[in-house]
Amino acid sequence: MDFKLATWNINSVRLRINLVEKVLSDHAPDVLCLQEIKCVNDAFPLKAIQKAGYEHVAVNGQKGYHGVAILSRIPFKKIETKGFCEKGDARHLSVDLDVPGGLTVHNFYVPAGGDEPDPEINEKFAHKLAFMREMTQWYDGMKRKNENRMALVGDLNVAPLEHDVWSHKQLLKVVSHTPVEVELMNEVIASHDWIDVMRRFVPAEEKLYSWWSYRAKDWAAADRGRRLDHIWVTPALGEAPQSMQVLREARGWERASDHVPVIATLKL
Repeated sequence: MDFKLATWNINSVRLRINLVEKVLSDHAPDVLCLQEIKCVNDAFPLKAIQKAGYEHVAVNGQKGYHGVAILSRIPFKKIETKGFCEKGDARHLSVDLDVPGGLTVHNFYVPAGGDEPDPEINEKFAHKLAFMREMTQWYDGMKRKNENRMALVGDLNVAPLEHDVWSHKQLLKVVSHTPVEVELMNEVIASHDWIDVMRRFVPAEEKLYSWWSYRAKDWAAADRGRRLDHIWVTPALGEAPQSMQVLREARGWERASDHVPVIATLKL
């Protein structure tokens, strides 16, 4: 079966529910993973999502901050959340999908890390580094690595490659592209030999972004983006990716998120 998986940092799902409905209608992903929903579970706009044809919804919410959700046209066999760094914040959600061969989808919102890339003086940056170290430990400790059919998606808040940012040189000391963050992300990738689906279709030598700052007066003209949103799959699904698209146009929609949806099609 062809399976379409999408990820999007929506930056408040209630504020932008009309944009979520547009993506569901226009692109019809089988599963859409949202980050930064910024609401508790009971306040999630469930009726609108179900009306759009997504009857299976898992939410790990938090009042005013963070929060992740998974919207699906496919039933769930299991829903789980995992806490990181003993913070009690809602940054992870996973579901086992009822598909041939099975598939577990992990949805993450990794801490942004604040402005100063120094864990000694910036607790937010220290939290981000610790979070990624815990991700590495978790996936490194999993058994049957050659058999696990998993996808990991979300706003990982790291742009690891030189052309994942508009200027590698100028952003080396800017949070999201610093060497320590890139090194830790590479350790997460190595922990389960994750495959970067986006770069499977866009060579590392080409610019590729999923986020453009609100601070730019004309984001499109400046085009100072970063690739903070990712879709990975495990080696057991190494031949599954068929295509990928970044919905750049979504950044120009009215009251847009500063992130845009990323969609991958897999053959399961």
